[in-house]
Amino acid sequence: MSVSKIYSLQTTLLKAQLVEIEVDLSRGLHSFSIVGLADKAIDESKDRVSAAIKNSGFKSPKNKNQKVVVSLAPADIKKEGPIFDLPIAIAYLITSEDIKAETKGKIFIGELSLDGKLRPVKGVLPITQKAKDLGFREIFLPKENAEEASIISEMKLYPAETLENVIAHINTKDLGEENKIEHKEIVPFKAKVKKKIKSEVEVDFADIKGQEAAKRGLQIAASGGHNIAMYGPPGTGKTMLARAFRDLLPRLSFEDTLEVTSIYSVSGMLDSGLVVEPPFRSPHHTASYVSLVGGGANLKPGEVTLSHKGVLFLDEFPEFDKKVLESLRQPLEDREITVARAKGSVKYPAQFILIATMNPCPCGNYGVKGKECTCSAQAIERYKRKLSGPIVDRIDMWVEVSKVEHEKLTDARDLHEGTEKMRPIVQNARKIQEQRYKKGKLKIKTNAELTSKDLVKHIKLSPEVKEILNTSAKQFDLSARSYHRVIKLARTIADMEEAPEIMPNHILEALQYRPKRYQQL
Repeated sequence: MSVSKIYSLQTTLLKAQLVEIEVDLSRGLHSFSIVGLADKAIDESKDRVSAAIKNSGFKSPKNKNQKVVVSLAPADIKKEGPIFDLPIAIAYLITSEDIKAETKGKIFIGELSLDGKLRPVKGVLPITQKAKDLGFREIFLPKENAEEASIISEMKLYPAETLENVIAHINTKDLGEENKIEHKEIVPFKAKVKKKIKSEVEVDFADIKGQEAAKRGLQIAASGGHNIAMYGPPGTGKTMLARAFRDLLPRLSFEDTLEVTSIYSVSGMLDSGLVVEPPFRSPHHTASYVSLVGGGANLKPGEVTLSHKGVLFLDEFPEFDKKVLESLRQPLEDREITVARAKGSVKYPAQFILIATMNPCPCGNYGVKGKECTCSAQAIERYKRKLSGPIVDRIDMWVEVSKVEHEKLTDARDLHEGTEKMRPIVQNARKIQEQRYKKGKLKIKTNAELTSKDLVKHIKLSPEVKEILNTSAKQFDLSARSYHRVIKLARTIADMEEAPEIMPNHILEALQYRPKRYQQL
């Protein structure tokens, strides 16, 4: 009996790792062991694989007097999950000479049920991408995972329903009368060409009465990828405005689709197909630190990573735990999050647009005409202190959402302020920015992504604009971070008007969005 070797992959955090599966058989009392730092799910695969082999028409490894050793290499990397069931079964059958097959250049992944059926697994998209990068051109996988993997071109996908299907495709040995599996090839999966379906707008800006200033602020935020906070009394439409925001954003590019879909695939949150629309994550204010940042026993990505290339909406912003709010400092500044635990340290992408909403006080009536605030002075002060200076500084825009007059609530829909009218302006501004930074050989697409170094190089200010900015900066006592964010915001406003340079009116509007008014609440 000889040793057989076939290849599979697993996801480690957000990346895929090549794993070699070797099976060795020797005579003696029966034993079945898996080595290579395998977890409990892999150790249990011995029973799943044995039952699947038996129910596929072959003699079970448990019914033979032999010692079976399965090695998963490299041995110093932890192997997790049931993804290696299929390759272990194939490697065993080849080693025991029950079948004969050429496995060079092929990848096998999939969980086996006891009757030999293949069950879907997580992380198929990054696995397929890694297989292609390593030079593999064929991959055998569960049928349910085929559509997800099909985004990677130049890979032959063989979707199988059972272990028997895979054996029938790869086997070149005559199995005789004992096993009448015919050599039947699996038809490679071909992705269906889907027509671009225009997504329906869930909440249209035209349905939101009044709030012209907030709509303008959200349009600017969408155009340049800026973070925005909206504050005002309850019932003024802050949540509706935030939910209408996502439909202003353009669809994800192919590269972004690949990256975001990979995150959801590894997290086990990919329901079907690909993520082509910007994600919109809205965790409740009782969300824990780990759920937002990421971590836990397996260093899983949190909400800031799941909202990558999309929107992170934090309603009732000051109601979040202080520790949770402070954890946003790094992703808001660096557009990535470092999760460090005793098990290890990992960096996850976290490039999102933050939309925060809040009331003026815990009861929501502080400073509202005709309403009596029931909060104590200490409660109001505690509410304000939940937001530290560094967090306030990292939010580009602060917009007040005031109470709407009752007479306006029954007005007809104003389609001129609707999503369909606002979206083309956003898309055009995004296109202008992408072309500018592509010409400047920068790997960014929006003004919000500019570093202070790139800002000086790619955004020029006239003497008049510089004077207005510097005078205002001294008056408002702007920090260096706020100073740069005002410039980036003004550049976005200019892009919306297709202006080649930042004009005084652009810088003055950008200055209006600093949080001077909120600090006085």
